[in-house]
Amino acid sequence: MSPGSGHEGGPGNSDFVVVANRLPIDMERLPDGTTQWKRSPGGLVTALEPLLRRRKGAWIGWPGVPDSDEDPIDEEDLRLWPVRLSAEDVALYYEGFSNATLWPLYHDVIVKPIYHREWWDRYVEVNRRFAEATSRAAAEGATIWVQDYQLQLVPKMLRMLRPDLTIGFFLHIPFPPVELYMQMPWRTEIIEGLLGADLVGFHLPGGAQNFLILSRRLVGANTSRASIGVRSRFGEVHVGFRTVKVGAFPISIDSGALDAKAKERGVRQRAREIRSELGNPRKILLGVDRLDYTKGIDVRLKAFSELLKEDRIKRDDTVLVQLATPSRERVESYIEMREDIERQVGHINGEFGEVGHPLVHYIHRPVPRDELIAFFKAADVMLVTPLRDGMNLVAKEYVACRSDLGGALVLSEFTGAAAELRQAYLTNPHHLDGVKDAIEEALNQEPEEGRRRMRALRRQVLAHDVDRWARSFLDALASTRTGEDVRSG
Repeated sequence: MSPGSGHEGGPGNSDFVVVANRLPIDMERLPDGTTQWKRSPGGLVTALEPLLRRRKGAWIGWPGVPDSDEDPIDEEDLRLWPVRLSAEDVALYYEGFSNATLWPLYHDVIVKPIYHREWWDRYVEVNRRFAEATSRAAAEGATIWVQDYQLQLVPKMLRMLRPDLTIGFFLHIPFPPVELYMQMPWRTEIIEGLLGADLVGFHLPGGAQNFLILSRRLVGANTSRASIGVRSRFGEVHVGFRTVKVGAFPISIDSGALDAKAKERGVRQRAREIRSELGNPRKILLGVDRLDYTKGIDVRLKAFSELLKEDRIKRDDTVLVQLATPSRERVESYIEMREDIERQVGHINGEFGEVGHPLVHYIHRPVPRDELIAFFKAADVMLVTPLRDGMNLVAKEYVACRSDLGGALVLSEFTGAAAELRQAYLTNPHHLDGVKDAIEEALNQEPEEGRRRMRALRRQVLAHDVDRWARSFLDALASTRTGEDVRSG
């Protein structure tokens, strides 16, 4: 990758621009003071990279370290534009407003949001920086796709800078109920920010409906009464002379690539080794999560503990593996949650384990991709129990890895994935007895019943992949130029 040319002057030359909090590469500072770039291949990158390369695309985002250079980086047909954030920007805009105000508010106030005026001021300032960088990068009449909750003011700011652009926005987390959203002191500014887009997308119809109601209530926008469904007509918001489309686009994964990877001999061999390393138990339960209070890790540990106490799970032939990726380690609520979870793990192993045979195996570090796929192959029951989640791609990844039709998925009703994965063992994570019943049912399912459920889950996940999601959004966005009626699905 090499630095590109300067970026002063008129419109840029990129016809398609993705704007996200993070670049698809991470800058690493080495011990000798030099820097190097490392790819960070998330699902979004996988979906959008081919489109970006085909369309002389650009990606705008923060490279992951404070005070980085802002010179563009060229990688073959893809141009990356770093946005510089200072350490104070990271503290106020990212750790503050994005993750201690918006994140808890949008996740049903599981933790109380903090409304600091200085955080909001910095959020506005950083969003303006992203909008200005996008304006410089975009060619005349380009298509812009803004991603997620950190950048909700960018669509309006960009519209004012560049009215020639077609602008889409997609929210990757839940959009809250109206009553909760109304807590936000800057509620109108955020809705107005989003209404700068031509198309605003959510995972679920409910989020789109909430947004339509708030547009009418806070901005006085004229919204059509079209019901929002995955395959129904979109809602519309009329703002002055503009029409904003609003719809549901459930995100997915690169399911074909995962399916192929899980069939490789080395991965299958590693899955057998994992079972052996765990003492060849009859049943392995697995949780894979970013360490976040929304994920319900404590719920599944409590359920597991009570099932052991009630002798509904045999302690000599069942283990639980919890892989927890470190997350937001400087935010106070995350520090407390980690301590609480580690206390629960110690309690279960102290009360029910034997020397050399813990019942909960807890790993608090990132796990390499191939190793994770091997864990999916090895696990008999996947536990996905968030209190609230926009989608939850881990549930879909587990299904994509199970071409053997083995395994079972216990899934919270409060994930976006629950709307699609109806053959999972669905459960309310707030109802502990219900979670215990779902786990027990999944552990003891008949083989034929398990195969029937997994076959149906795989049909859904393999047909609706991340490429289909990206194309459906971008087709809908393109149709806003021509005024066509658009459908998602």
